[in-house]
Amino acid sequence: MAIPQSELDALWDFSDPSGSEARLRAAAGTETDAATRAELVTQVARALGLQERFAEGHAELDAVASDAPVVGVRIALERGRLRNSGGDAEGAVAFFEDAARKAASVGHTFLQVDALHMIAIAAPDRAADATTEALAVLDRVDDPRTLRWRVALHNNAGWTHFDAGRFAEAITAFQHARDAAERWGTPQQVQWADEALAEARAEQG
Repeated sequence: MAIPQSELDALWDFSDPSGSEARLRAAAGTETDAATRAELVTQVARALGLQERFAEGHAELDAVASDAPVVGVRIALERGRLRNSGGDAEGAVAFFEDAARKAASVGHTFLQVDALHMIAIAAPDRAADATTEALAVLDRVDDPRTLRWRVALHNNAGWTHFDAGRFAEAITAFQHARDAAERWGTPQQVQWADEALAEARAEQG
């Protein structure tokens, strides 16, 4: 049984990876279920990666001993993130592909979309296809927290268009991101979408 995303959300503050690491370590230290503890350790590795402590992050993943399917998904996903953040985007993609396949096989849509969104980031030449696939996956779910991925997917697509000078397409994507943020996201995501829209509109003139 995977950890509910709401429980992980309560432990994470992506603007404070050090504090998140401490909370995740504390939660893992008191967890009695082995699979749940292993999931938490994968998130410790992610927090270390955000602090650019990549070797430590890989060491945490090396130490995970669990055959729970969701743990395998998370290990592949966090291996990929560590590699991507460490400058090895090409090497990261294989891990993201593995995570997406494993997540699909066990019906973990949230992590499947997470992996596809990471492919779009690590392999810009595949971004459009990966984003389209992720959005198609989301068409089959109704969980609001999972549907929040629409915000990030459209936002990432918007910046891809923006960087290529396709400002009209960027505006469309950012508007989709804003609509998704209004429906499923956070007030901060709405604000970010507004800022992205303003920047794209200014560039378009």
